[in-house]
Amino acid sequence: MRYNAKDLANQPKAWSWSYSKLKNYRTCPRRYYDIEVEKKYKEPDNGAQQEGNRVHKAFELRIGSNTPLPADLAHHEDAMARLAARPGRIIVEHQMAIREDLSPCGWFANDTWYRAKGDYINIAPNERVALAIDYKTGKIIEEIEQLALLAECIFSHFPKIEAVRTEFWWMKDDASTREDFYRKDRYKTWEGVLPKVMELRHAHETLSFPPTQNGLCKRHCIVKGCPHWGGGGN
Repeated sequence: MRYNAKDLANQPKAWSWSYSKLKNYRTCPRRYYDIEVEKKYKEPDNGAQQEGNRVHKAFELRIGSNTPLPADLAHHEDAMARLAARPGRIIVEHQMAIREDLSPCGWFANDTWYRAKGDYINIAPNERVALAIDYKTGKIIEEIEQLALLAECIFSHFPKIEAVRTEFWWMKDDASTREDFYRKDRYKTWEGVLPKVMELRHAHETLSFPPTQNGLCKRHCIVKGCPHWGGGGN
């Protein structure tokens, strides 16, 4: 049977996930459900996300269009100039999506399974090595799994790439986290991640999202309907 573009557009979307969703679910399934699924609560806007978006946009324009940085970000000019001058192909704020079989697909495709964005990607002239940087404007939190998943999307979208150097740039602390990944070792990433992803998927299929008491409960959780709200650690 043949399908035209309209038929394909009307196909039901496959279940998909993101690193942030997986992280939030592992923190507390009940909190994840009320915020991400039922949308009973909305995280308060403390300005951090807006500031992060502003910084990312400034860096995108500096590298992609040679637009001068705002005055309060001018101290990052040397770093931005080095990134802009790297030989090879430079891509900024690049959206990448993959299917469940790890093949590349469109960001909004019906069969999209996972999405990641590369703030800065440099494909070396030999097209076998890539550098991927994720700018972070918050406090330092080592999340190597997120870097691994970024590398996975690059491997899927750039089939000639054999190695990816990934980095978090912690802009407030002038620090970085670095991890290298290799195409030949892709199975290692998925051996670690897939069981967690399958747990999240099973929770959606069974609507099982039990609360987990943790340090957020006492002062930082907005899910007031949870039995652990107001308790937990400091």
